[in-house]
Amino acid sequence: MTATTELMPELMPELPPEQRRSLRAAAHHLNPVVSIAQKGLTPTVLQEIDNCLKTHELIKVRLHGIERADRDPLLAEICTNLNCAPVQHIGNLFVLWREKPATEADTEKKSALATRRGKPLTKKQAAAASERRRKPTTLTPRTNHS
Repeated sequence: MTATTELMPELMPELPPEQRRSLRAAAHHLNPVVSIAQKGLTPTVLQEIDNCLKTHELIKVRLHGIERADRDPLLAEICTNLNCAPVQHIGNLFVLWREKPATEADTEKKSALATRRGKPLTKKQAAAASERRRKPTTLTPRTNHS
């Protein structure tokens, strides 16, 4: 077990290694969206982290002036309070993930993208299917003037 998984109580979702690896890769290019500084983890900071997780699912949190010994308990507190999964903890950066809650609008979009066979389509597949349905326009032949 890693230090990150040892701190996780039962409320936090456990990520399989493959998903954790892909989330770390996806978070590589992200910039931190929340900073925790001298005042520590206040209710306002927790609310901001929660809002960012609702919007983005995967976020980075930067720590400023937090002692090394206080970082692991801080990560555990954030994950416990917000029911999110710690993806990575490197130095002064936390990477957190929480799945977006499914809304009725999302389920309607998914059902609208389904084909007649019932298989869901990705955006790319739906665009390709709409291109196939279009009738080709007739072009006038070019004459070669040599």
